[in-house]
Amino acid sequence: MKIKRRHVVAGIVALGCGAAITSKPHDNGTPYNEYFQHLNQVLRQHGDGRPRLLLDLDILDRNIERLMALKNPQATYRLVEKSLPCPDLIAYVLAKTGSNSLMSFHLPFLQQDTRRFANADILLGKPMPANAVIKFYQDGVTSGFNPAKQLNWLVDTDARLAQYQEIARGHRVAMRIVIEIDVGMHRGGVKDSTQLEPMLKRIAADREHLSFAGFMGYDAHIGKIPAAIESRDESFRQSIAIHQQHIDFSRERFNQLFSERMLFNGAGSPTFALHKQKSPCNDLSAGSCLIKPSDFDVDTLQPFEPAAFIATPVLKMLERTDIPGVESATGLVTRWNPNLQRAHFIYGGRWLSKPWSPEGVSDNAAYGISSNQQLLNSSRKTALAVDDHIFLRPTQSEAVFLQFGDVWAVRGGELYDRWHVLKEEA
Repeated sequence: MKIKRRHVVAGIVALGCGAAITSKPHDNGTPYNEYFQHLNQVLRQHGDGRPRLLLDLDILDRNIERLMALKNPQATYRLVEKSLPCPDLIAYVLAKTGSNSLMSFHLPFLQQDTRRFANADILLGKPMPANAVIKFYQDGVTSGFNPAKQLNWLVDTDARLAQYQEIARGHRVAMRIVIEIDVGMHRGGVKDSTQLEPMLKRIAADREHLSFAGFMGYDAHIGKIPAAIESRDESFRQSIAIHQQHIDFSRERFNQLFSERMLFNGAGSPTFALHKQKSPCNDLSAGSCLIKPSDFDVDTLQPFEPAAFIATPVLKMLERTDIPGVESATGLVTRWNPNLQRAHFIYGGRWLSKPWSPEGVSDNAAYGISSNQQLLNSSRKTALAVDDHIFLRPTQSEAVFLQFGDVWAVRGGELYDRWHVLKEEA
């Protein structure tokens, strides 16, 4: 039997759009639920016709309560600023949690933190290049923030520590030093006492410019190793054992460097709850779980709810999806997969996100992805029209938040406030 070219092309297109070849796809389309139906009406009436990032403060409040219930009561909560890069949002979370501790990852953000949160205790989440450290001291800070007491620089090697020591001497400043340790993630940091000892000796020999503030061991690998290789519990036990070994070695050999204010930082959103008991970490970091992007759909965060969504208007709605060059296949493809019946071209696109509401909306891999007018498909059951909004759930927050200029805070289903995100300054 001769197979017609249009049937072959239709099959290719169907596969490109995510259709299964073993069974006919179900119609996944549904209208908005009550929550998103209301948000859509609010945005149609009071929005500005642009893609916007929405943050539901009621959900955020519930997630904050959940996080605090998981916290080791003896540990400090440190907010990961890059996960919520918006000063008003950071201030909101700090006030709700009663914390003044931040983890910063970017020089412009650090500079703004020292101005906006003059009483904060700040830990760098990654080692800064020497030139960035120099610029920090050259630019200066507000009179209310004291880097010598409130800022903890992260170093991963003795070579970097030597750079920082030279900077401290040149600028006549004292620097608090937190040493990064490798607790199993293998992304740099001290692995054993042979690497740690020369760093502690350097600090001990220059107490005027350097002080030992503690350790940071990031454990994002926990739970991501296949269970057949290593269980999450075993990964966690090994991680905290490594952390404790470094503490014990330092206290035994360099006890004179210890103060009452030592910082032993660990965790992240997925592992925060694991440190509630039997952990040497007295300083625990988390941020993303409070808005729960889809990358954080893990069992340890199961009670948390998604709190942030991209809302983007539908610019064009077509009753069929024609793929350029194979338009003749459209009828066959949509009869096979009803989820490709309608074409919605949205304002913008290509964000780190996934269609969320109405259910049944999806990308079209065969047509391609656009950051200008992305095509999203659905069946007719979604009942979307031009000027309605499609809601997308971010896969992460640190990059997505920075793409929208400000965050539209929602309270009780209504627009509550607009919060500017962090901006770099020249």
